Amino acid sequence: MQLPPTIRINQNFRKLLISSALGVVGAAADADEITMLFEDFGGDARSRWTYVADGVMGGVSQGQARMVETDQGPAVRLRGEVSTENNGGFIQVRNRFAESWPDDAKGLRISTKGNGEIYYVFLRTQGLTRVWHSYRVAFATSSEWSQIEMDFSDFRMSHDGMPVNFSPSDVRSIGIVAYGREHTADVTVGSIALY
Repeated sequence: MQLPPTIRINQNFRKLLISSALGVVGAAADADEITMLFEDFGGDARSRWTYVADGVMGGVSQGQARMVETDQGPAVRLRGEVSTENNGGFIQVRNRFAESWPDDAKGLRISTKGNGEIYYVFLRTQGLTRVWHSYRVAFATSSEWSQIEMDFSDFRMSHDGMPVNFSPSDVRSIGIVAYGREHTADVTVGSIALY
């Protein structure tokens, strides 16, 4: 199986750097880096991931998240129409978990493709008390599979008053989110790893 190129991003997309393709699943990008697979959407992934939309807050966005089989293997596909009416503006699929990520992890690497729109990864830590608070980073998609790296230092707090930084071991929820503007969402994620 040929893996897609790795794309390193920053928060504002001023740079999209494409590096060489990884040789094997779970391989490190360099000799000093260790990669830990967090999710490959195999097994009982439906029990780990939940679809949520802005209807919980009165919004009118509509969508769905389904486990699908792709040419790269199992994946989750988030599709729908994001509307900002009634103070809405998101659909997401998220995983809440109890196990701790390693404190020395530097970021996330996701395998993804989509319809060319920009999507987000939202992280919530055990210290956040308001449901709308999260740490967020955006990523761009194309119709081809890509590996996208997101340094934890690239994630930004969603609201003032939150701690500026977080420890990976405090993360308890990850969401793949279509957010913030009127658009048709269609994004597929095949794996999530920590590096």
